[in-house]
Amino acid sequence: ATGLASTLTSARHRASAHTTDRDLSPVAIGLWTLGCLLVVAGLVLGFTRGTPLAAHTLSPFGPLPGGRAVGGGENKDSAEERAPLAVDTDGIANMTELPRDLIIVGAGVIGLEYTAIFAALDIPVTLIDQRPRILEFADHEIIEALCYHLRELGVTFRLGEKVVSVEIESERNRVAARLESGKTVHGEALLYAVGRQANSDLLNLPAAGIEADPRGRLKVNEFFQTSAPHIYAAGDVIGFPALAATSMEQGRLASCHMCGVSFRHTPELFPFGIYTIPEISMVGRTEEQLTAEKIPYEIGIARYEELAKAQMLGDRTGMLKLLFDSRDLKLLGVHGIGQRSAEIIHIGQAVLAFGGTIEYFRDTVFNYPTLAEAYRVAALNGLNKL
Repeated sequence: ATGLASTLTSARHRASAHTTDRDLSPVAIGLWTLGCLLVVAGLVLGFTRGTPLAAHTLSPFGPLPGGRAVGGGENKDSAEERAPLAVDTDGIANMTELPRDLIIVGAGVIGLEYTAIFAALDIPVTLIDQRPRILEFADHEIIEALCYHLRELGVTFRLGEKVVSVEIESERNRVAARLESGKTVHGEALLYAVGRQANSDLLNLPAAGIEADPRGRLKVNEFFQTSAPHIYAAGDVIGFPALAATSMEQGRLASCHMCGVSFRHTPELFPFGIYTIPEISMVGRTEEQLTAEKIPYEIGIARYEELAKAQMLGDRTGMLKLLFDSRDLKLLGVHGIGQRSAEIIHIGQAVLAFGGTIEYFRDTVFNYPTLAEAYRVAALNGLNKL
């Protein structure tokens, strides 16, 4: 991680030198910290690894034409040390300089977080994903808002596009990503962030009667038991949501079942925090889910521009969104975008856990000025629509 630390430290100074009244240097410092945390997490949690490129594409770890290696390999063609042209989320730790422009393949959680990091450092980013929409599990309105803000930072989205090959243009020192549609996207570097693959192939699973799927993931029941009842699995190796917080809880619940301790498992109340710029967070159901389930609902909105605390923080574009049953006012889902949304989401999580209504927010006094009072503003907004 030392290489990335020095790279992002340089990026921090670069961002500070170009700050405006709106973009202060603490933003760059926060990005530097986030980047280091992401890489350290990737290195420490060694039970997963970056998914290799498909056979018809150029591997981010192998030697390239002309002897140049990527993913941290030594450049034998030049005495001058340069950043790798193509890396995955592990190899990015070996970057020693910032690219002038960057291609990121994969618009999942990690791909989006790295997109925000580099875009906030004034690096043009082209984000490619074969799905027509990013983060399909999240609220559509929140994702639309996130895409808008990322575009404002200079991100170009290429959704519904599949990368079929990656080539190095050695004479230009550029990367070319060839798309199935016939387009070609160029950049000085490429980051491959299409998911993670479990290291379960390093274990002799068939000897235990356990079979993994093609990505190394294990199937478990509600008690986190595999097909061999005395063997449990939790965390990234069992797939979605593959978050640090949920993985720790899964491990705790698996331990409880091993030892005969009763427990309550409520995965529908697991919160999500995605640390893009701006960050987004959610808990409970989305509008799409409620519509599919034919549950009549109403929406309460609080915009950060209405909150004194958000104005103090310089965030006038954030939003908190409450979904509630229009018949009995029961809270059904909470979605947020903006500074500290991953923090204040837990207030809504608590009310969801005890089956409360949005009247709780209307009748509760929140400290002023705080972002938490967004709940009261949103509740009043929603109740006024009935």
